[in-house]
Amino acid sequence: MAAETIDHSTLAELVEAGAVRGAHVVGQPGGWSLRVKYGAAERALAAQRSRQVRVFRRMDTLISYLKDMGIERFDVDAADYESGGGTSHSRPDRAEAMRRTHEAAAHDRWFREQVGEAIMEADDPKTEWVPHEVVKQDMARQRAVLLARIEGGNE
Repeated sequence: MAAETIDHSTLAELVEAGAVRGAHVVGQPGGWSLRVKYGAAERALAAQRSRQVRVFRRMDTLISYLKDMGIERFDVDAADYESGGGTSHSRPDRAEAMRRTHEAAAHDRWFREQVGEAIMEADDPKTEWVPHEVVKQDMARQRAVLLARIEGGNE
């Protein structure tokens, strides 16, 4: 049976209303979860996207979260806490996203360098400009030579 949970926004509203009677930090393999007591109920804090019980890998992150919420007193049960929990907490999706981010940043740097060089070359008075018509004529000539080679079998 899945644990009944409470989301962040509901917890914020309960804290603001002064309805929270207590907070209980529970150790488990790989981190810490939070159980909140209000009225006659006690619920675990849910992760925002998965709606599963949220697990904080670091106690100081959980403490910061509680203090930001306005909860400064809580109890801790570390009986079942295991650092790392024997399971991997790697985030291959994040690793791939970071790799793509670094690639994009490297490409952006390269692109900006190329544009900077082109601007410097364009501003250089020694730069020789070739008119568009001359380029078109040269390309037409090169194309004709290539077509003649293809038709003649001299690929």
